[in-house]
Amino acid sequence: MPYSEDHKARSKDRILKSATELFCRYGFDKVSISQIMKLAKMTHGAFYAHFESKEALYSESFLETLRGSRAARLVKGPLSVKHLTALVSNYWNLQELEQKSKPGPETVLFNEIGNENAEIKKLFEASYHNIKRMLETRIIALSRLKKLPFEPDRETIAEKSRAILASLVGAVAIAKSIPHEEERRGILEASQKQILLMLGVSESELDSVLGSVAPDVW
Repeated sequence: MPYSEDHKARSKDRILKSATELFCRYGFDKVSISQIMKLAKMTHGAFYAHFESKEALYSESFLETLRGSRAARLVKGPLSVKHLTALVSNYWNLQELEQKSKPGPETVLFNEIGNENAEIKKLFEASYHNIKRMLETRIIALSRLKKLPFEPDRETIAEKSRAILASLVGAVAIAKSIPHEEERRGILEASQKQILLMLGVSESELDSVLGSVAPDVW
């Protein structure tokens, strides 16, 4: 008796959720189809009834995280330096590094640095440009409201967005490899402070701005 369309959809969703969790924790190369299907509590052979390859599954997993990204929703929040801090720090905190309970497209930047697979490189680039545009939109809005100490010209905004991404991705890549929690937190906090200084927050205001970020961000 053939499976119903509803059953097929539920099975595919189980595979997708399992794959997203594993890919966000370990990256494309370190996750096998067997591991994904084991987590989904399904047989290995059932995989190809839903996806033609691991690359195809990874691509769909990426699109799913893009649609559900908490960081993307933060763009719609109030316009303030505090919320920009929340935006750029949302997925870089230690809790999310371990739990990945609500992954976003930036996890691609964490896990796939240097991956030579052609399909994964395309998604890496897409992830980079998606987050860069998100940051640019936010910084432009804050600049126009005179909440940042520089004019919202495109080149300046693009340069600052690149610097934010480079600092954060680099900090997370290092922190994920350090076993000591205190040092990991120090790396991430140092990166955030440098970003705030670049955005015009004074030394005397740093602690109050970082301390005012919503608890679920940290």
